[in-house]
Amino acid sequence: MTIQEQRGRAVGELIGRVRTIETKEGVTRASLDRIKAELIALASRTELFPAAHFANNPGRAGTIYHLAEDPDGRFALYGSAGVPGKAQPPHNHTTWASIAGVYGDEHNVFYARTDRGETPGEGKLQKTHELTIQRGSACAMLPDDFHTIEVTGESESLHLHLYGKTLEDLPDRIGFPSSTGGRVARFMAKPEIQCPRIAPQELRALISSLENASGELAILDVREEGVHARNHLFLATSAPLSHLELRIGRLAPRRSVRIVLVDDDEILAQRAGRVLRRLGYRDLHVLAGGNAAWKAAGYEIYSGMHVPSKAFGEHIEHHDNTPRIAAAELKAKLDAGEDLVVLDSRPMSEYRVMNIPGALDCPGAELAYRVHQAAPRPKTLVVVNCAGRTRSIIGAQSLINAGIPNKVVALKNGTMGWHLAGLELERGQSRMAQAPAGEALRKAQAAAAKVANRFGVRIISLSELKSFQEEKAKTTYVFDVRSPEEYAAGHLPGSISAPGGQLVQATDTYCAVHGARIALVDDHGVRAILTASWLLQMGWAEVFVVASPVFSSREVEFAPKVPECPVLTPRAIENKKDILVLDFGTSLQYRKGHIPGAAFAIRSRLEGRKGEFGTQPVVCTSPGGQLARYAAADLAVLLGREVQALEGGTEAWRAAGLPLEAGETRMLEPPEDVYYKPYDHQAQIEAAMQDYLQWEVALLEQIRRDPDCRFRNFPKEQT
Repeated sequence: MTIQEQRGRAVGELIGRVRTIETKEGVTRASLDRIKAELIALASRTELFPAAHFANNPGRAGTIYHLAEDPDGRFALYGSAGVPGKAQPPHNHTTWASIAGVYGDEHNVFYARTDRGETPGEGKLQKTHELTIQRGSACAMLPDDFHTIEVTGESESLHLHLYGKTLEDLPDRIGFPSSTGGRVARFMAKPEIQCPRIAPQELRALISSLENASGELAILDVREEGVHARNHLFLATSAPLSHLELRIGRLAPRRSVRIVLVDDDEILAQRAGRVLRRLGYRDLHVLAGGNAAWKAAGYEIYSGMHVPSKAFGEHIEHHDNTPRIAAAELKAKLDAGEDLVVLDSRPMSEYRVMNIPGALDCPGAELAYRVHQAAPRPKTLVVVNCAGRTRSIIGAQSLINAGIPNKVVALKNGTMGWHLAGLELERGQSRMAQAPAGEALRKAQAAAAKVANRFGVRIISLSELKSFQEEKAKTTYVFDVRSPEEYAAGHLPGSISAPGGQLVQATDTYCAVHGARIALVDDHGVRAILTASWLLQMGWAEVFVVASPVFSSREVEFAPKVPECPVLTPRAIENKKDILVLDFGTSLQYRKGHIPGAAFAIRSRLEGRKGEFGTQPVVCTSPGGQLARYAAADLAVLLGREVQALEGGTEAWRAAGLPLEAGETRMLEPPEDVYYKPYDHQAQIEAAMQDYLQWEVALLEQIRRDPDCRFRNFPKEQT
């Protein structure tokens, strides 16, 4: 068991005992003495509180680390680190409090307020006693007690501070300038609370413990997606601070899950920790030293996006020897009119951008479902393609695993390989492989049953799924692997739309919690079983297919509650010249079309830009308007004045028939908020394609060095 796990258990047990004491005895001097004894016992276990986890931030007198807090903000425990000389004037807490020493000396002087409010805004204090709190000693205070603290001695200190209510919601605390009282002032209304730090070696130990089905872990990279793509951990999910509130509910639905936050220098990660605490997440840690420290420890760092899925595709091609066909050879077969069908395994949105001439769109998990309708003759050659390599390989191997009688090959390097061979692509097409019916559907179901048997796919009932979902200590993802259109028409309540091919192609986008349970649903079971087979091979241990789901809901699942803020309609700002419009869509969306004169901005970087906005009115927009509301709320606090959001966002502006401006016309930040695919570049596209394809191939060698990669190899089917 890691230190984090041991500490979490010990802290949880302490909070449980303290909660019982308060419930039975109330808040009295006697009950606080019992709470104080419990806190001393925990603080004396110094091995649970290594200095590296609770180091004081350089240049600061003290740093407060969050350790525990009930979902309702009660029973909050902190580690308070300080350097000699750290001091606070007389203040109260407005809730009960207890302080115990872990190491170092913290001198406390205690006071009673003696005035009765005779002079508004002022008060008088009288000293009652004093105590230097060290290891083995503690103090306890009622809500109206006052005290001062000062770190004495020659070394840094760490003390545990336990409160009846979170420090982040004590707006009525007050302080005085001197030991005798004086003018009343608000005290630490918004303390900056930090997450404990975790060393790279300790994070590696947590990851290793997952192999034995020990707990769960989410590693969230909170930098912008484009920055994440430059360097990141193998198991890190991109969860930019700019979008965190909008995405976290789907990525980590269980608020008690352990989360490690990663960035470059711990600054963004600590900010993300404060956001997540406000949303109810409690088991939060920050990777000490960020990605650079992970690399310095000798561990692998990756570039690119969706690395586990991309590397898995390369692994499968190597392990299963997936057959492939070069672009020139396929072109010759097409020109000769040979009996073949090309199935494009990408979503329709990507297919419309470019496709192999004559290809039918048949995304990922749809392949084994629709192939018998698309290629009813066993002699028909089936070619599977995507933009690059992964979905071509996985798609082709899906059909081979399903045992269809046709010869199946993957198009080497997909549409990029076709383009690099100097061949023409179609654009703007919408041809879709038909859904199966009759004999074709029966064949698809028989093929799926064969796959389920080979890979050990487990089928569960709706009642078993409900039991899973009721487990408080385990995350259960429920993914609907049908098309987004089918999902929108009706889905299982609580499920998330995750088309099967995309779930395998970009698993980290959907599943941030490693060690979680995954339940898959569709109508006939074919798509869910094929998807489950791949997730099992990727190393997800608990993957299930739900039998006979009922698609009764049309609700938007995990919809975030956006902040309230003043809004303006598109027509209200149409002709205004004195306003600043900030666009928080992606840089790609901004480049394609934005409100004329609007500036591209990144929400997480607003604080560094606040001096540039002057006094002119600011209106925030984003494609649908949700992110704009978060940005407007942030800016209102930063600027100390009203900031408005565009109602309905840029989509409402477009729907109103108002003009858009294209290009990178006013960029407040570099376009590194999202990852740019090769065909997103405006120049040297062919070079970008070559680099991308070489990157994919090179992943195979890199994952061989990385113990965090745990793909499972199943015995090959006997022929």
